[in-house]
Amino acid sequence: MKVQVFPGNPIQQNGSVVYNDQKDAVIIDPSCYERFEQQELTDFIADNQLKVHAVLNTHCHIDHVAGNAFCVDTFKVPLLAHKEELFTLSFADRSAQMYGLTAYIPSPEPTDFIEDKQVLRFGDLEFEVIFGPGHSVGHVAFYNAENRLLIGGDILFKGSFGRVDLPGGSMDVLKKTIHERIFTLPEDTLVYPGHGPTTTIGEEKRTNYILQF
Repeated sequence: MKVQVFPGNPIQQNGSVVYNDQKDAVIIDPSCYERFEQQELTDFIADNQLKVHAVLNTHCHIDHVAGNAFCVDTFKVPLLAHKEELFTLSFADRSAQMYGLTAYIPSPEPTDFIEDKQVLRFGDLEFEVIFGPGHSVGHVAFYNAENRLLIGGDILFKGSFGRVDLPGGSMDVLKKTIHERIFTLPEDTLVYPGHGPTTTIGEEKRTNYILQF
């Protein structure tokens, strides 16, 4: 399993293409807002001859759904998110205006809703859904145990964690998520966060200042 990260849109959110040697692929939190970002994504998929099976959202803040409409339409695939994220998605248009994303194309609503501990399979790609609210009400992460890999969205960052001052956020809930759902994963799990560089569970358990709260 391989991950190609595409930091995109003015908020520099890490959109990801997760794929394998069999050419199965999913797009997680597509960040492509500008045309050159959309072109970069489609070129990568074409150059690697990938078959995109779905678009997945860890959550539905504007920076994580900026490319939803483009990707769903371009690749003719379903959009998957947790049902609770319909609440977050309802703020996307207003958030786009606030951040000056005047060319934002509204995300469609999810085609399918995903649940905690659900196993998702796309060809030979497999993920377990980890429900992890706190940054938003229906936030999830996608974990592949075989490769010790977590696409974590805005739950946990290298040396930090997701903000909790947006609608649906809660520090107490986020701390519970991190300690009970994320820090229980193997320490060598590689974490791909929604912003910033990759990290590992072990490094964050030793150094992340969420431990001080």
